[in-house]
Amino acid sequence: MSEESSRPASDADRVPLEPPSAAESVGAALGGAARRAGLDPAAHGSTGAAVWSAMGGWRGILESVLPSLAFVVLFTVTIDPETRQGNLLLSLGVSVGLAVVFTVARLVAKSPPSAAIGGLLATVGAAVLALVTGRGQDNFVLGFFTNGAYGTAFLVSALVGWPLIGLAAGYLLGEGTRWRADRRKKRAYTWLSVAWAGLFAARLAVQLPLYFAGDVTALGTLKIVMGLPLFAPMLAVTWLVVRSLSPRRES
Repeated sequence: MSEESSRPASDADRVPLEPPSAAESVGAALGGAARRAGLDPAAHGSTGAAVWSAMGGWRGILESVLPSLAFVVLFTVTIDPETRQGNLLLSLGVSVGLAVVFTVARLVAKSPPSAAIGGLLATVGAAVLALVTGRGQDNFVLGFFTNGAYGTAFLVSALVGWPLIGLAAGYLLGEGTRWRADRRKKRAYTWLSVAWAGLFAARLAVQLPLYFAGDVTALGTLKIVMGLPLFAPMLAVTWLVVRSLSPRRES
């Protein structure tokens, strides 16, 4: 063996690895989030199990619903007939308190606290805004921006040919962005992304008029009704389509 062949390769001799594209990076992030949420097509045998896991079971449902429900109920039962305003401080205090309890419970149980912490931050941020303005309907403003951002992202991704559902599915199924060469897959992922955009748009279309009308009770109620009851079926359909398009594994 010659001296040149035995010499270890220097940094200059090595072929540099190409950095991941923006689409691959987004797909990896989305796919990782979906997998942590339990939406890996290879991890569950039934749609119900996948959706239940993604929602976090009973704990996840309670963390998602109870703070908003407590706010709506307390604000409604304390409405002053003259001012048509409920006890904002009490309603927000209980709502934030429940979010704190859920977060602490996850920390004590050493379970992943990211969902509870995210919910806590959102609840606190919305409460601060409502306290600053003194209007109960402003407790829902951050949700409007969130729905608008998600809806826009899903719609734009579908229109430019890089649907977010496809990016996440490509990572989960181990095919990267090769699904774009399959017309059937690309069409399915595009329409799924449009459907998700439609869900977020529907929330805004229904809830924004109630916000401007100052109807806190109806606004809070519809936020809950258009939350998990619509999110779960959409998640189930998405999971079924992605799983049906996944390559069959040999037994």
